[in-house]
Amino acid sequence: MAKWLTTPLESSNPEGGNLIMATVRKDVESFRNNPRYKFRIDVSWPYTPHDKGMPSEEESELMEAVTEKLEAVFHKDPVAVLTGVYTGEGVRDLIFYTLSLHIFQRKFNEALEEFPPLPLEFSAEEDEQWEEHSAILELAEAAEAE
Repeated sequence: MAKWLTTPLESSNPEGGNLIMATVRKDVESFRNNPRYKFRIDVSWPYTPHDKGMPSEEESELMEAVTEKLEAVFHKDPVAVLTGVYTGEGVRDLIFYTLSLHIFQRKFNEALEEFPPLPLEFSAEEDEQWEEHSAILELAEAAEAE
């Protein structure tokens, strides 16, 4: 079972003023120590913000179902690992590290076949040092310690 840390973080949007709920996976050493997991994929899911910048209950339930399905698919075939889920200010970001962009895309699409089309935006870059994960984990651990 994966080990996660969930904590509210301050938004980087000075005008928004809402919190971002950050959920960060802590037990990623086996992936992080494998140099093949060098690609970071950010999947952004924009939504209409409701109470304090969070999604509606209906949209939140769909987001959870999608996240759970993706986790199950990549647990079964670990070509990628979900390392972070950040929700707030009208967007949910899912952060993955993968060893292959092509295989990730194929598995991602297979996982979402049962869902309606979703307004997802993708970006990918090489992050061999896992800088994004290190930074957000450090923020989350500091926030939890307060």
